[in-house]
Order: sequence, then C-alpha cells, then structure tokens
Amino acid sequence: MNVGVAHSEVNPNTRVMNSRGMWLTYALGVGMLHIVLLSIPFFSVPVAWTLTNVIHNLGMYVFLHAVKGTPFETPDQGKARLLTHWEQLDYGVQFTSSRKFFTISPIILYFLTSFYTKYDPTHFILNTASLMTVLIPKLPQLHGVRIFGINKY
Repeated sequence: MNVGVAHSEVNPNTRVMNSRGMWLTYALGVGMLHIVLLSIPFFSVPVAWTLTNVIHNLGMYVFLHAVKGTPFETPDQGKARLLTHWEQLDYGVQFTSSRKFFTISPIILYFLTSFYTKYDPTHFILNTASLMTVLIPKLPQLHGVRIFGINKY
C-alpha cells in the first residue's frame, strides 16, 4: 500500500502533457516569454526572437531530456527514475499526438525566428544549433540511449 498516492496512474508523469489545456498553456507561456523579451528596451526584434527561441529550447532540453525521474511517488518500483520525461511521455509510445506537438512546436518557433531575424547568419547559426539540441534527442532511434554515458545514472 502506498500512503499518500491519490492517483490511479502508475506514473502520472506520463499523462501530464495530454491534460486538458496543457498545449494552450504551453503556447501562451512561449508567447508571454516573447512579449517580456520584446518589452526590454535595448533588445532589438531579431535579438528578442533569437532569445525566445534559445530560452525555449534550453528549457525544453532541460525539462524533457536532461532531468530524469518523476516528482510523484510511483508504484513502478523505480523504473521511472532512470527515464527522462520524454522517455516517460505516453508510456514510451512513439508518434502520439503530444509527442508530435512537442516536436513540431520548436520547429514552428524556429521558422518564425528565422523569418523575423531575416535569416541573419549569426542568428541563423544560433537558432539552428538550438533547434538541433532539442530535435535530435526526440528521435525514436535515441529512445533510452545515453551518448558517451552522459545522464546514465
């Protein structure tokens, strides 16, 4: 018996991204980040877009691909503590709607950023590198893979 567990899911971390309003909240959060960066007087529009993209991708990388485990007490006997949030998402099933959304959203932000920075080479390189850091770990071939043993334990 697990005292303090008041949910019916084996791992509630797997369903949180499918909850009602999560995608809208996510999009509004990215929009608010961009508005805050645009309101800083000494940031130009291209710099604000690039910072929005880089901060968003850094946050996605940390929360989805670097941090392992779950904030909930789970009765799965420690299986979730070895997996990142991305690997736990939808119980590891590939190509679900939430996985597609969180794969497409940085791509859309990248296209918007590239357009508003007018494809400036410096911004373009920064934004492309930032996009690759969040897209490559999402590939199904890298599910559970720890490159060079990074984040193994």
